[in-house]
Amino acid sequence: MSGWIDARRAGIAIALVLSAQLMLVLDTTVVNVALPRIATDLGFGPASLSWVLNAYALAFGGLLVLGGRIGDAIGRRRAFTVGLWIFVAASALAAIAQTPADLITFRALQGVGAALAAPSTLALLTTSARDESGRLRALALFGAVSSGGLSLGLILGGALTDLGSWRWTMVINVPIGLAVLALVRRFVTETEPQRGRFDVVGAITATGGAIAVVWSLIGAPEHGWTSARTIGGLVVGALLLAGLVLTERRVAHPLVEPTLLRDRNRVGALVAMALVVGGQLSMFYLVVQLVQGSLGFGPMASGLAFLPLSLTVLVMSRFSPRVVARFGAARPLMVGAAGLVTSYLWLAEVGTTSSYAVGIFGPMLLIGLSMSLCFMPITSLVLGGVAPEHAGSASGLLQTTQQLGSAVGIAVIASVYAAGAVPGQVVPGMRGGFTAAAVFAALTLLTATALHVRAVRSARTVEAPDAPAEVLEAA
Repeated sequence: MSGWIDARRAGIAIALVLSAQLMLVLDTTVVNVALPRIATDLGFGPASLSWVLNAYALAFGGLLVLGGRIGDAIGRRRAFTVGLWIFVAASALAAIAQTPADLITFRALQGVGAALAAPSTLALLTTSARDESGRLRALALFGAVSSGGLSLGLILGGALTDLGSWRWTMVINVPIGLAVLALVRRFVTETEPQRGRFDVVGAITATGGAIAVVWSLIGAPEHGWTSARTIGGLVVGALLLAGLVLTERRVAHPLVEPTLLRDRNRVGALVAMALVVGGQLSMFYLVVQLVQGSLGFGPMASGLAFLPLSLTVLVMSRFSPRVVARFGAARPLMVGAAGLVTSYLWLAEVGTTSSYAVGIFGPMLLIGLSMSLCFMPITSLVLGGVAPEHAGSASGLLQTTQQLGSAVGIAVIASVYAAGAVPGQVVPGMRGGFTAAAVFAALTLLTATALHVRAVRSARTVEAPDAPAEVLEAA
């Protein structure tokens, strides 16, 4: 009987954490299809409107590593709870914003709350799972939420905007967040805080470096890749991150544990995550332009265009743990990356006479299947073998990589699309944009292949029972 109660408690804890993660992921895309309505209601100009998205992305991506370390230091449930309170309060304020400055400020505050809560989600998932099988299922669901939630945000945002108001895209966070906060203390176990002196220099350099890089990339399509703003921001970011590397080798309690980046499998998985998310977010950007500008879809129909992707990810989340358990992480990742290359090149062939059924529905199904084979293996490689006291930092690294990857992908592919665009037309430039997304996926395939080759070579030179766990997992 006690075993059933423990299993039920663990299941509820995982459901609560995943609900919060879904809410945080949704806010990355939920306002995309509502931007025209927001511009009309609040009087945004063309240049300032992008900051409705960018303010959230900048705060979220820039503060994730710091948020992960705070969770390690004060307890992950506490960091998760504080972050959610900030996020819910900022969402309520954003829903009643009356000026562009108000909305941008509250969107940035949402990002601050998300950066504090998000790194703890993965750590709390792994500690809430009862065994290795449960851990794999939780990671698969996390991957489904992280991948499918981005497209689900477009669906939800379109429905709320069409049926009510863009303000409901903010209001929806409040009841979900309050429900999670009401139950989290009862069902989610707190982790032991890791005592030690806080790495102030590491916090400044990591946060400043990430913000500088994301800020530069966000503005690159508008200001140009060779502008003083872009180059200067990237240089400042690189210098700060170099200072972070030097600092972390010398302090007793580093913000980013150096041993996390000495594992080649983990580093390869982080690179793969940046490339996968960069291509995915860019695909969202291009498809929204395509269905609204060429096919004449409204906000709700634009969101529903991504339904095949979301449903496929949801269904595949039941099978991906078994796939990784049987074949390791690298081989499913290779198959998933190859599927993404195919789907993006398929979308690149969409023309002015293409319909949704012929040109977009098929790629959406393939992207959903491929994403399911990418996120779970990457997450397991990044978190595999991480000491409990560094779980928050590892989770922060993973999600920082996601944010940086999305910033790079959108900046690069928006620039490629703009270079081929024709004023007043949507389709010209799409081929180049989707081809650039396919290049991101091809680089993911190369990274996954390198992980697989390394694992096979290691397995040949070391007897399997004595091989390092992370090598066997990668294979």
